[in-house]
Amino acid sequence: MESCKHFFSHKKLKRHQYLLHQDNVCKYTAFVVRGVLRSYTIDDEGEEHIVQFATEGWWLTNLYSYKTGRPSQINIDALEDSELLLLSRSDEEALLGNVPKLERYFRLLLENGLIAAEQRLIYSLGTPAEEKYLNFISTYPDLVKRLPLHMIASYLGVTPETLSRVRKQIVGR
Repeated sequence: MESCKHFFSHKKLKRHQYLLHQDNVCKYTAFVVRGVLRSYTIDDEGEEHIVQFATEGWWLTNLYSYKTGRPSQINIDALEDSELLLLSRSDEEALLGNVPKLERYFRLLLENGLIAAEQRLIYSLGTPAEEKYLNFISTYPDLVKRLPLHMIASYLGVTPETLSRVRKQIVGR
């Protein structure tokens, strides 16, 4: 993979620093080497709605903006000091041209991401808060320790108060 390194640029983000601001065009897909990032939207009342978290070994981008060149509808920022490898659209195309086997890797990443997004959408539609939280902690045990509860609540689509009540019920058993 030494031949692939020059396609990526290295980026460090401090906690709370942005990789992407809403209304800007997303120019990179990011591989998280170290740290935690989140993508989120802000509604008309100023409420944050977390779409995704990404930690070590994960990729994160605003696929819509990255692929279309249109303004992003989401923000991406660092929740911890983070280290990233960035890949631009043009470098991605060149990389895939130089290493055709990576086309399959990126296709599988995209498929798995779509499956996860579909499952999350289905799961969020009618699943009780307790089940959502239990699923989250079993799927992402590392993130539970690294994220504030209000962000987990936002990701799950519940209020922080609901999540606090659910956690107390679970501990009380």
